[in-house]
Amino acid sequence: MNNNIFENRIKRDGKTCVPVWFMRQAGRYHSHYQAIKKNSDFMTMCKNPKLACEVTLGPIHDFKFDAAILFSDLLFPLEILGMGLNYLQGPPKLAFHLDHNENFQKLKITEPAEKYFAFQGEACKLLRKELPAQTSLIGFVGAPFTLYTYATEGAHNGNLVASKQGLINGLFDNFYNLLKAPLLTEMKIQADNGAEAIALFDTAAGELCQSDYHRYIIPKLADIISSFKKMCPNTKIIYYSKFTQIGHLKPLRDLPIDVLGVDWRCDLVEVFQNFADKFYIQGNIDPIWLHLPWKNLEANLIDYKKSLEDKIDMSKWIFGLGHGVTIETPEENVRGAVDWVHRSLRY
Repeated sequence: MNNNIFENRIKRDGKTCVPVWFMRQAGRYHSHYQAIKKNSDFMTMCKNPKLACEVTLGPIHDFKFDAAILFSDLLFPLEILGMGLNYLQGPPKLAFHLDHNENFQKLKITEPAEKYFAFQGEACKLLRKELPAQTSLIGFVGAPFTLYTYATEGAHNGNLVASKQGLINGLFDNFYNLLKAPLLTEMKIQADNGAEAIALFDTAAGELCQSDYHRYIIPKLADIISSFKKMCPNTKIIYYSKFTQIGHLKPLRDLPIDVLGVDWRCDLVEVFQNFADKFYIQGNIDPIWLHLPWKNLEANLIDYKKSLEDKIDMSKWIFGLGHGVTIETPEENVRGAVDWVHRSLRY
């Protein structure tokens, strides 16, 4: 099993290349995805291992990313907890929300996690066989707080009143205690079947003030990551959070993560100054740059490179977006951006 986006990077013309992959690189903007979607639906595409493999491979073949990320969905743990999950009319819908403690009593694990998440294991196994040897495979799950906000609110936007109240009244603790075992099983199944790294996506984390993030979120992250590392010590952990600032993230230095992902609101030089001695750094351009005319996108990338030169250790950098590729992103810009990284970011 290789870890090439970390230690074993591609070399071209005598120099080492900064690797690149994008969150949501397999998604609605891509004609390959749309062609498969015409004859399927989102849940089937995720749960049918052959389809999940095919969707995941599309951007690897088309855009030459250095890593593939399993095509799946972070909300599946809510389905195994009996919350009902469907995508029949666009955004995900749950049968009920944990907007008060009484609804917590409705939660129950509906089937063994080893059986439920087997589709992800099969997809990872197929992918590891199909992927080029130099291309890494990344699995992913939702981080505990982000899954909790979906469970309480149905999304992670707005003022999150119910979610934040649940930090105080014990609902988050109760939810995490039930979630932990199936979430760890999901992570282990992905790792055991070929994922060299598991990404924890915490897209709701930055909605919290720093003190609440430190008090309530860091302990859960420490617990889930440490527990996973005991089971799979050789699998990398990528932790990505949205809207968070340096002050949120400083306590992460004590956690056994390997890669820290940040969004475009963080200054990458400052992130390197604070964390590159501990972690690889992943990020962090604004995904909307990819919607610009190529000449403007290329100019932004060139300026971005200039702002970082001689200020960061490129051997610790994984180039990426600050969030996922958005719908209607021009495919030619994704292709051009990946090619630009491969040609221009070498050390």
